[in-house]
Amino acid sequence: MIINLARRAHDHNWELDPITRSLLDTDFYKLLMLQFIWKHFPRTRTVFSLQNRSTAVPLGRIVNVDELREQLDSTRRLRLHKSELIWLAGNTFYGKRGIFEPAFLTWLEHDFRLSDYELSVQDGQISLRFDGLWTETTLWEIYALSAIDELKTRASLKRLTEFELDILYARAKTRLWEKMERMRGVPELNVSDFGTRRRHSFLWQEYVVKAMSDVLGASFAGSSNTYLAYKHDLEAIGTNAHELPMALAALANTEEELRSAQYRLLELWQQTYQGELLILLPDTFGTTQFLRNAPEWMAQWTGQRMDSKDPYLAGDEYIDWLRLRGCDPRNKRLIASDALDVDLILGLHAYFGGTIQNGSTPADFRSARDFLDERKWKPERRIRFSAGWGTYLTNDFRNCNPHGDMSFDPVSLVCKLSEVEGRPAVKLSDNYSKAMGPTDEVERYRRIFGVEGVANVPVSI
Repeated sequence: MIINLARRAHDHNWELDPITRSLLDTDFYKLLMLQFIWKHFPRTRTVFSLQNRSTAVPLGRIVNVDELREQLDSTRRLRLHKSELIWLAGNTFYGKRGIFEPAFLTWLEHDFRLSDYELSVQDGQISLRFDGLWTETTLWEIYALSAIDELKTRASLKRLTEFELDILYARAKTRLWEKMERMRGVPELNVSDFGTRRRHSFLWQEYVVKAMSDVLGASFAGSSNTYLAYKHDLEAIGTNAHELPMALAALANTEEELRSAQYRLLELWQQTYQGELLILLPDTFGTTQFLRNAPEWMAQWTGQRMDSKDPYLAGDEYIDWLRLRGCDPRNKRLIASDALDVDLILGLHAYFGGTIQNGSTPADFRSARDFLDERKWKPERRIRFSAGWGTYLTNDFRNCNPHGDMSFDPVSLVCKLSEVEGRPAVKLSDNYSKAMGPTDEVERYRRIFGVEGVANVPVSI
């Protein structure tokens, strides 16, 4: 696939070009969670709110709010095509056909709709809020983030000449090639695209995904972007996210219900998907407390996704937890997904997978982790490791701008569940900097769940 990205950016009528081309242009886990919500919480009302953690970047002055409103309205008008519904109904996901129920697909075709929204600019930042039934609000998260990120990109592209656009994309392509070249041929490497929410643009994400598939071959496992998986015959990757335990915790009436909400959710998930899609995401209220109090049956799940904790520490913690419960970690899956780039991916792969490239030694990976030395090196696979590569795969234009400024650098933009039935939703995370919710509620949750294993690390993306 050859796309002249510079010519497309220079000549295309960006104002009318829809950013979200299909309702499938979202992370696959969002559709799995939507079915779960439709089945168990069809009348629950929620609010999702936008937050720019890169506070020094005034998105409300960079992004044209009228253009954003056009894009959001265009997304609200979208409906799934017959071919897309047939693909969801008949395709095999994780080796299982029929993961989406016929009644759910009928509802998607005839009754699904996105909620309305409230949009304004306050103190230089975009204020965006989605209020409605949970089934109407949940998909907005990815559509809103990708729309704002691409409008930020378009605003910066408009300031470049066609020649400067050529330079911008030539530099970004060179950087992408250098990353892929380092990964090509690494034994047992497993990398997926997780970059929809903070992508440079749809076209760039598609370009990157196709390049990764062509260059890395079987080492490229697929994409979390359902539309790109559908369009390019790739594996759709994803299971569930923090939103679900946050919602059940918000609905709890007692401290005991609050503590157990994270486990009740996973028990219901397991029943819903009949023992499939069993990847733990334990850091919503802190990984250490989650594992310490987890029911024994969770050790039988397929694996764990690490998000906000140092991935070396989180992986070791999970391996130790499995061993204490008599499980062989080598049969489990460990997925890293937070702020990944090539050095960190290769370092984690070497540390957990026990594989080295072209006679390399552990010392070659010290840039990824200082303590990765010969004393800690274990040259055998400890667990099956995978990388869900996000922002620095689909939006790494750092130092690519011919003007020399950082206008193409990604920002840490999130759109998270903020209310459930009028109650505040809270996420504690393994990083103090990533906690979300009203201050008094965050403190209440910390008193109940504790802060063991929580660190204070600056958020980059």
